[in-house]
Amino acid sequence: MKPLILSLAGLALMVPVVADARPPAPPKTIRKAPSKSKAKAKPAPVVAPEPVLTPSPAAQRVIGWVSGMHDNRGLPWAVVDKVNATLFLFAPDGTQQAAVPVLIGIMPGDEASPGVGTKTLASLGPAEKTTPAGRYLAKFGLPVAGQRVLWVDYTTSVALHPIPKDAGAREKRRERMLSPTPDDNRITFGCINVPQAFYARQLRPTFRRKGGYVYILPDTKPIEEVFPRLRTQLPG
Repeated sequence: MKPLILSLAGLALMVPVVADARPPAPPKTIRKAPSKSKAKAKPAPVVAPEPVLTPSPAAQRVIGWVSGMHDNRGLPWAVVDKVNATLFLFAPDGTQQAAVPVLIGIMPGDEASPGVGTKTLASLGPAEKTTPAGRYLAKFGLPVAGQRVLWVDYTTSVALHPIPKDAGAREKRRERMLSPTPDDNRITFGCINVPQAFYARQLRPTFRRKGGYVYILPDTKPIEEVFPRLRTQLPG
């Protein structure tokens, strides 16, 4: 028997012809998104860097003395530099935890007026609105306006707390605190105002358990007069 041989031409005749076959559709036009490199990018907003708060020479002396002589007695501590309206927070071992701007008493002065702690805020005269200098064992105590505060000196009504809501907007205390100079940071009746976030996240958790020491530097008095033990500081 001879093998069956099919030619390619024969196979072509066997392909059925479709009567309604349509020509292929033309290729779709694809619109490309504009290149990112050609798109006009909006310039990033310029954010001014936060000022770096460094201790003044007087603050450095107090910090060195407290750390070197362990004057804080194993408790957390803070140094308030009134001239520069700055607070430096330290752990019990002397490690610096934070540095923030503060608001202080309207009038410069290193002494509290006699009996100022028994007066109402409305009855205080301009000369009585000072933040006294000294070394204080600060602890949380009785609430003021429903909120417990860190009392620096309870007898003279000097506390450390955030900006009060009622006075903050009226006296622009937040703007004063964030200004680049300390010239407008004297606005309180004697208390020390600190940023809300710093108070809630760092100061309150640090001082809540046992309290701590607060060293308030003087405006005009010699620093050795305010901190007599500073004379015992070892030379560096």
